[in-house]
Amino acid sequence: MSLVKLRSGFEWLLEVITMFLVVALTVVVLLGVSFRYAGNSLGWYDEVAAVMLAWVTYYGAALAALKRAHISVPGFVYSRPRAVRMALVVLGEAITITFFVLLAIYGVHVIGVLGGSTLVSVPIPVALTQSTIPIGAALFVIAELLNLPDILREAWDGRKPPSEQDIVEEMQ
Repeated sequence: MSLVKLRSGFEWLLEVITMFLVVALTVVVLLGVSFRYAGNSLGWYDEVAAVMLAWVTYYGAALAALKRAHISVPGFVYSRPRAVRMALVVLGEAITITFFVLLAIYGVHVIGVLGGSTLVSVPIPVALTQSTIPIGAALFVIAELLNLPDILREAWDGRKPPSEQDIVEEMQ
């Protein structure tokens, strides 16, 4: 399987998961608001919605990483000579990947500490709700690794990332 097909399949998976979570979060919030308006508040919706928002954030961040949509400073990086540019890109990627590997490791540790706890309003294990930390971090690392060949090639060639090219073209 080629890297392009793998990346495309991973992107599709993240898009489906993220869209499902956004729709589910919308339904939960609309139910909560509707029931509250009717005078019969749901005691669980705000806690569940908060957990779902965290899930949307982690999965969405991984999707944004795959699409290379996070904030960066390519104008600064790509204006440097090749050796400096490569060093900056490698250092930036190493820091990012290391951070998310550590986040995944400590996320697993947090799940272990939480053990048999459940949410206050519903009997859902907190370990399940917090599993998004290591899973989201691992997905972010996978996204970064899938993009790494293109990032290094662009840095070597001195080509700006496609996202910056799009901005320049739209401004013209």
